[in-house]
Amino acid sequence: MRIISGTHKGRRIIAPKNLPVRPTTDMAKEALFNILGNRFYFEEISVLDLFAGTGNMSFEFASRGCTAITSVDSHPGCVKFIAAKAGEWNFKIRAIKMDVFKFLGSVGESYDLVFVDPPYDLSLEQFCDIHRLVYEHNFLKPDGMLIIEHSKRMDLSHLAHHASVRKYGSSLFSFYESEA
Repeated sequence: MRIISGTHKGRRIIAPKNLPVRPTTDMAKEALFNILGNRFYFEEISVLDLFAGTGNMSFEFASRGCTAITSVDSHPGCVKFIAAKAGEWNFKIRAIKMDVFKFLGSVGESYDLVFVDPPYDLSLEQFCDIHRLVYEHNFLKPDGMLIIEHSKRMDLSHLAHHASVRKYGSSLFSFYESEA
């Protein structure tokens, strides 16, 4: 894994081997950020990274100038790694150790972009719950976007506010618009 662009372009992200993660590939991440770069000014947005794992996506947003990033994961090792690297690289990332479903069940702040990269073995019902909770608890700002990464075996196009889906290798990104 590496940071694709920005102030820390080319920097390798070497996470401990004992973390239970499946990081987004560099190819998929680069394609996704090409799409996002045409819609957002990274310096001006707030990002919520759910099931943050190694912090791969959070670090990419930070390297591109985003200073309002919240990373949520339930694994203590993942959260510790994200916090340590964010401090070392002077990234403004708030790392939270919490079950994502509990986090989404609370009333929190709204974000311009919510990125979700759950384990691919979640059930369709759990994927639907994530989507429902993001909208029910107003985690998206007006003109915001929800992106859910999932396997090609999972079809999420039936969920409300679906805008598009993009395939990169074995990963798919489903895009959803805000309600406003």
